[in-house]
This record gives sequence, C-alpha cells and structure tokens, in this order.
Amino acid sequence: MDFDEVLKEVGAFGLYQKIIICSVLLPAALPCAFHAYSQLFIAATPEHWCRIPELEPWTQDYIELVKNLSIPRDRHGSFAECSMFARNYSEMVRYLEYRTPYELQREQSSKLLRLDQESVVSCQHGWHYDRSMYPSTVVQEWNLVCDRSFYVTLALVLFGLGGLIGNYVFGYLVDLWGRRPSFYAYLLLEIVACAASAFAWNYHSWLGLRFVVGLTVPAILASPYVLAIELVGPERRVFCTIVSNIAYSLGLVLLAGVVYLVRDWRYLTLAVSLPLLMLFSCFFVLPESPRWLIAVGQPKRAARILKVMARVNGVHVTRDFVERLQQRMLTTQPAATTHYGILDLFRGTNMRRKTLIVTLIWFANTSVYVGLSYYAPALGGDEIWNFFLAGAVELPTYLLLWPGLSYFGRRWILFISMLIGGVACVATLLYQQQADVMLLLYCIGKMGISSAFVVLPLLASELYPTVVRGLGMSFSSVVAMTGPIIIPIINHMGQQMLVLPLIVMGALLIVGGFASLFLPETRGKNLPQTLEEGEAVPLSFLLCCCTDKESKKRQSQSQNKGLGRNRKQLPEEAATVYHRVGGVIIKKANRVKRYRTKNTRHIELYQFACFLRRLDISIPPRL
Repeated sequence: MDFDEVLKEVGAFGLYQKIIICSVLLPAALPCAFHAYSQLFIAATPEHWCRIPELEPWTQDYIELVKNLSIPRDRHGSFAECSMFARNYSEMVRYLEYRTPYELQREQSSKLLRLDQESVVSCQHGWHYDRSMYPSTVVQEWNLVCDRSFYVTLALVLFGLGGLIGNYVFGYLVDLWGRRPSFYAYLLLEIVACAASAFAWNYHSWLGLRFVVGLTVPAILASPYVLAIELVGPERRVFCTIVSNIAYSLGLVLLAGVVYLVRDWRYLTLAVSLPLLMLFSCFFVLPESPRWLIAVGQPKRAARILKVMARVNGVHVTRDFVERLQQRMLTTQPAATTHYGILDLFRGTNMRRKTLIVTLIWFANTSVYVGLSYYAPALGGDEIWNFFLAGAVELPTYLLLWPGLSYFGRRWILFISMLIGGVACVATLLYQQQADVMLLLYCIGKMGISSAFVVLPLLASELYPTVVRGLGMSFSSVVAMTGPIIIPIINHMGQQMLVLPLIVMGALLIVGGFASLFLPETRGKNLPQTLEEGEAVPLSFLLCCCTDKESKKRQSQSQNKGLGRNRKQLPEEAATVYHRVGGVIIKKANRVKRYRTKNTRHIELYQFACFLRRLDISIPPRL
C-alpha cells in the first residue's frame, strides 16, 4: 500500500507535522550533540608541568621562578610538560631561604640555572595544572598526561566503537519496538549512563560508562529523523533533513554555552544529561509512526493517529476511514516477498560501483565531520570559542542548501562542498604560524563538510533501489562509522605536528569529492524501484566508455532473454536519420503532451515516435 497517498488524505505537511517536528523532534537532536562532544571538555588537557615537592611553598606566588629553576624549555622556547631538571632541590631550597624573590628575579636565577643543565629526567612526583580554563577535568584528576595521554584518545576510540555497535544493534530494535518506544529507551539509557559517569571513581569505570553512552548516540540521532520523514510527504523530506541538521548544529552551539558556564567535569557531565529528562514530558505527545504501524499490521492504531493528524490539520475524514485503510492493506498485499541481502548490492557492475563510491564518500564525510569537531579545541586560543564557531558556521550553510538542492541538483553541490572543504584543510599547511588564518580556513572546511554531510544521505537514498534502499544506506553508514574510531588516533598523532590531521582530512575530502563525479545526478529523476532499474542507471561521464559498453551488453542480454525476441530492426540508413532527429522527436513529443500544441510539425514528429513504438522496432545503437 502506498502510504503517501493515505497521508495526502489527512494532510501531508499540515499543522500537526509542524508542531511535532518543531516542539519534539528538534529538541530530540540535543542529546546527540551534547553527549557526542561534551567529552572534549570533560577530558580536556590543560597546560601542565612537573611537580617539585621541595619548591611547593613558592609555586603559588612565584610560578615563573619555579618553572625557570626546575623545567627545561623545548625548541620553541616553551616549558616542557613531561620533563624536569635532575637537581638537588633541597640545597636549592636552602639557597632560596636566604634570598628574597626580588633578588632572585633580578639575577634571573642565572647562578642556579648553570647547575646540571644537561641532566633532564621525566616527571617524578606528578604534575601541576593550569586551572584558569578548567578547574577540574578527567585528565587532571587521574593524571592522563605524557605517557598516559593516549588514554584520552582511547576514550574517544571506544566511544566511536560503541557508536558502530549501537548503530548495528539498535537499528533492528527500531523496527522491532517502533520509533517512539525505542527512542525513549535509548534516551533513558543514555541519560543514566552519562549521569552515572559523573560519579566514576577511576578511569576504567568512567571509560566503561562512556562506552555505554556511545552505544546510544547514533540511535538517538536517527530515531527522531526517521519518525520525521515518515510523518511527511516525499516533497518535504528535504525540509526534514535540513531542519534535523540545523537542530544538531544548534545543539553544538548550545553545548558551547553550557561549557562556558560549567567548567568542572563532574558538574558538566550532570549539566548535559539531567536536563534532558524534560524530553520525557513529550512522551504522550510524540506519536508512533503510522507508516510503521501499517507495515507491521496494526491499521487500527495507525488510523487513530491519522484521525488526530487530520483533525489538527483541519481535514475532514469519513467514519469508514479505518475500514477503507484495512481494505487497502488487504488488496495491496504482495503475493510473494523477496528477501534481499548485502550481496545484492554487489551483484551488478553498476550497483557494485555505486555502492562502493557512496560508501567511500560516506566514510570520508563521517570521518572529517567528527574529526574537525574533535579538532576545534586544538586550534589554540579560546577552546570554547573555537567550538562555538565550529557549530555556528554550519547554520548559514544549511540555509543556502535549502534552495540549492532544488535548483542545482545533488552531485555538483556535493562535489563543490567536499572540494572547498578539502582545499581549505590542506591549505592550513601554508599558514601554520598564523592563528587567525588557520581558524578561518578551519571554518571554511567545516562549512564544506557540513554541506556535504547533508547532501550525501539524500543522494544515496535516491540512488539505491527501493528494494535495497534501507539495506544500502545502513551498510554505507555502518562502514562509515569506522571513521570516528580511526580519526581520534590521527588527531593524537597531530600532537607533534598540529596541521597533520587537517592535511589527512583534507586529502580524504578531495578524494571523496572527485569520486562523487562518478555518480549520476538524481534531481528530478524517478526513484529506481528494482535492482534491474538501479543497474540500468549509468554512472557519470567519467566512466562513459565503460557504461556505454555495459549498456550495449545489457541490451544484447535482454534481447537474448526473450524480452524482444520478435522485434524487427530498423535499417541502418533509417537508424542514422532517427538518431539525428531523435532529440527533436523526444523534445517535441514532450511539448505535445505538456502543452497540447497545435503545431502540425510537432504532431507529426510525435506520431512518428508513437508509430515506432507501436511497431516494436529495435533501433540500432549510434555508431
């Protein structure tokens, strides 16, 4: 049964859908943004240096003096974070006790600095931390610095691994339980796990709870979006995609505000989790998807929701609406159901290539989007301000995409977005010492990937045939979820070279951008329904030679199968004339059907085309 036709009877995009989307589904995007990126501040690494117990009395008031006496400098002139001078600090303390700090500052500790300069060892007694930005973080509490700094990256890797597993497991539960129960189940698990991590007693307990939070993040993001597009007609799905991404970006901006007000990691963890309990107040307002209810054979529940939808939208439905809905289900039940698997995505040459290209681009987009969001605090300067900009620059991008997708299509916008973002990231190699230019290029890169992140799911949904559309998009997104597992490791490698992660991500974007040129444009095209229709859609001009050969092969195969066994073939001379005027015939024929023209010439061309079709004549391919 075509549910979109039923939806038109009650209002495909009326007041009911607008209320649900704006009041419930938009706030539902906040948990994903909060919990996916709050870890950047919960586990922030401030400036630190080795702790010298003998010099503790001078640390609070004369920190520069203590650093000069005990901490070596690196090649850039900054104090080392993981090493100290191996000196007899007990004798140094006796020397300090008989001199005022003013005298030591005047002498600039020159006499003391000449002692054992070559002897440098790693920190022996812990670290001191700069608490001006963050009074307390996970890193400060459990000393996750120097040789233990990878523990912070490990937390992000396991968080991404949890997202990969959760995306796979909870994807089945959405179809098993329904959209609304599964969303609130994920939300409750996420809030409880995140709030419990505020009371973690050691690093390993905190790590385990963060893994549980990671399990739920993809499902929290996907459930409201799926429910939104199932409540509206096909022509409004682009709107739902744009609005969902706007809500996600607003969540990033709002998270920056929360971090600005709450800096202690335990209080911050509670601040980004407990307020989300207010979403449970919408439990009885948020409806179940009537499309899902009909699919699982519950037309009465679906009809009740559709009646409420019609009443709010101001549409009158007849009393026998439930009976007519059930009758439609009975009359449109398929005789047999064919089950498709992942291997069906790779059987045909065209489908295999399109699946691999879409998956590659999806992997690039997911990796770079998450990677740039993780990278924001590493840009230098105010980390909270950088993260705020990273979320704010996405908003104008979505407003430009809204009309652009309708007028310019999908493929070229995807290519241009990824190319601009990739070039901006790679260009940071030339401006490593200019912080303002680095920040500008970073924002351009973030705008480019944000645009591509919106276009790709729409393009993929229009490329995959209906019978494997959900399977294809799930396969591509699950493979892409390996990106957030790998990208924290690349960012960790950038501790020695700040722009290395940006160069890697920029190169990945450029490769994905050029790969998008192989895909066909889908704007204004009918969606393929079967695998055969999907296989018949050729790739783009960059593979024109291959696709021409394959199209000829498919044509000959279809004729051998009996699809055109008794067809006559137009003579070669006539075929040449047909190809010469073929474009005119199609153009004028469409004009006859669309505008009902009275031009005799156009009508004759239209009748000629219909005549060829009626005779079932095979046209030889153009040479």
